[in-house]
Amino acid sequence: MGQSLQKLAPGSEERKIKETIPIIESCYEKNLKDAKNLQFEEFYRIICDIVEKINENLKNTQFKLPPVNDLKDAFDKHHGGEKRKEKLEKEDFHEILKEVMTKGSSIELLTGIGAKEALMYIFGVPLATLFLKRTAMPNALRDDFFIPGVTSLTVLILAALNKI
Repeated sequence: MGQSLQKLAPGSEERKIKETIPIIESCYEKNLKDAKNLQFEEFYRIICDIVEKINENLKNTQFKLPPVNDLKDAFDKHHGGEKRKEKLEKEDFHEILKEVMTKGSSIELLTGIGAKEALMYIFGVPLATLFLKRTAMPNALRDDFFIPGVTSLTVLILAALNKI
């Protein structure tokens, strides 16, 4: 319960932002700082790497890639034409990311893999154990006690593993 409250506590979003900024900065420094003649395909691969590293770091919140068309439009807007021959400036890179992230709602950029996984466990594990119980030992324990018990145990395990 305490772990879930920490996720809802004020300041958790600021913590996530503080954790993602160094990832974005390091990827920019490593891949884009001196890159000239940057093509969209290379830029898209770098964005994929950034999203993957953010997902690894945050663990619970899973971001998905922005739509390719939106990213391409923002890339062309901020680094198109004659600018493409030059290196991508940090300000332009931040503007591209800001435009893509604010274009759709933030809900659209979340895949919700963690929520889907938690729901699968919360409903799937009790259902699977119910079928096993009915085939192996149908009269050992009443279903009225067994199903809520297994569901509660599953929720406790998920909370201990920081999945919910």
